[in-house]
Amino acid sequence: MATEVDLPVEGRLASFDGAAGWLNSPPLAPEELRGKVVLVDFWTYTCINWLRTLAWVRAWSDRYGDQGLVVVGVHTPEFPFERDADNVTRAVADMDVRYPVALDPDYAVWDAFANRYWPAAYIADAEGQIRHHHFGEGAYDEQEHAIQSLLGVDGELVSVEPAGFEVQADWANLDSPETYLGSEQGVNRGPPGDLSLNQWSLEGDWSEEPRAAVLESGEGRLSFRFHARDAHLVMGPRERGVEVPFRVLVDGEAPGDAHGGDVDADGRGTVSEQRLHQLIRQPGPIEDRTLELDFLAPVEAYCFTFG
Repeated sequence: MATEVDLPVEGRLASFDGAAGWLNSPPLAPEELRGKVVLVDFWTYTCINWLRTLAWVRAWSDRYGDQGLVVVGVHTPEFPFERDADNVTRAVADMDVRYPVALDPDYAVWDAFANRYWPAAYIADAEGQIRHHHFGEGAYDEQEHAIQSLLGVDGELVSVEPAGFEVQADWANLDSPETYLGSEQGVNRGPPGDLSLNQWSLEGDWSEEPRAAVLESGEGRLSFRFHARDAHLVMGPRERGVEVPFRVLVDGEAPGDAHGGDVDADGRGTVSEQRLHQLIRQPGPIEDRTLELDFLAPVEAYCFTFG
């Protein structure tokens, strides 16, 4: 027997007609999905909150795809470079997103669903009626029970082993918020060398564009005083196709075994594309620490996130 779940009707599945293109699938319309349970997953590829849900969404697609579930990822960009279809195509391959993806650079599908969040999941029944939704991370068992109920199936819930960006945040030790660096949303900029918790600073020839802090020339340093297990930065080279070496220091020292996936133990890495970079993943006690990023050529830095 399928798990009994209270799933009120929340409206009808909106159209995907506004999508600018599709990956992993020909275009899909609600009429073509009639008879299927549909999970619509709004995402953008630099969003750490979405990345930490991906292992479950991927597993649900794999487990229930032959039982009538269709997962449709709607990629709606947050940053300008995420509008680029080539960037999204590369991200889909790198992140092993195997289900259909609607490209939504102009927010047409986003608006059709009246959506406001990354990530956001909407689950529709075989008649095209939305029966469940969830915004943000978590509630994985609740969402899977809804899927099972609408499919009329039962069984053990999926078991996932997240790795890399998909590992869940260390919520008990997370005291640093998502922090934007551009002039439109940037807050908490402080003086170099004297940062309080969650302040950041720039040294060198930097300018603040609406969405990013930009190192215009020469060498530059970006610092952040943080409290978290993981530290990430959305960044990219100023010019496409250019590789920019950088080095990460933590409290003035190489990170060692606290290095993230995009740097080595000495803190060295290369930024060659516009994406989320994992700088720090600490294995030991979590304390207030100062992260320093030294760049050797122009870069664009958009947003710090933590986990």
